Amino acid sequence: MNNQNKQGPGASKAFGRMLRFYRERAKLSMEAVGREAGYSKSQVAMIERGQRHPKGSFVQIVDELVGAQGALVELAEEITASGIAAWFEDYLAEEAKAVGIHKYDNHLISGLLQTHDYARAVFLSAIPPMDDDEIEASVAARINRQELFFRKPPPLVTFVLELAALTKPLGSREVLRKNLLHIRERADLRNVTIQVMEEGRHTHAGLSGPFTLLETEDHRSQLVYVEGQGGRYFLTEQPEVGNCFARYSALRAQAHTPEYSARLIEQVAREL
Repeated sequence: MNNQNKQGPGASKAFGRMLRFYRERAKLSMEAVGREAGYSKSQVAMIERGQRHPKGSFVQIVDELVGAQGALVELAEEITASGIAAWFEDYLAEEAKAVGIHKYDNHLISGLLQTHDYARAVFLSAIPPMDDDEIEASVAARINRQELFFRKPPPLVTFVLELAALTKPLGSREVLRKNLLHIRERADLRNVTIQVMEEGRHTHAGLSGPFTLLETEDHRSQLVYVEGQGGRYFLTEQPEVGNCFARYSALRAQAHTPEYSARLIEQVAREL
């Protein structure tokens, strides 16, 4: 966990830059590196761009191949300890400086609201499977992110959650119950607003799926972060950004009030 705190976002990018430096110094192409390590050229390119973590024996093979004398091996250990997926580092860099964070989730509890046990159940569900060390590092990184609630000055954080996300018993019914009670405690923070989407609506502003809105310190810059099966990306240009903020405003209007949502979360927890 200490490594995660020290390293933070950017570990995989640092590894990628160092890999490229040693590869070019050794006058090797990405194809040559991939051939020796059992990777394709595009996979090596993704690692060099910091978009993918090196896996298995890749690091040891390539460290020897390019003559890095253990430097790449050491850097790779820092990446594993961080528990942060390579593709998520850019988002975390923006989240860390945001004064407004607004999230809509429809199929599971937001990472910022997860307990240790619920987060572990989420990572245990990953396909392809993650190894035990990777799961534990990822859980620690996710829980550490939640320190943002208590930053000085604190960001404004709002959530709209579908009831389906609050009733799916990932891990077990007891794991879910404890996470619901944790959410209820977070709802009492002055900088946090949690709303549950009303069931049975004939119209719904969130049919395109979950997304996250970020507002910068000067409130002049806004970002939209979207994850899906096919990839993850930021929206930074109008009218897409404005449309997403309007969509989120509609979601909040369609959802239950924070007060009713708090009572509903307590009720779901009691019934588990």
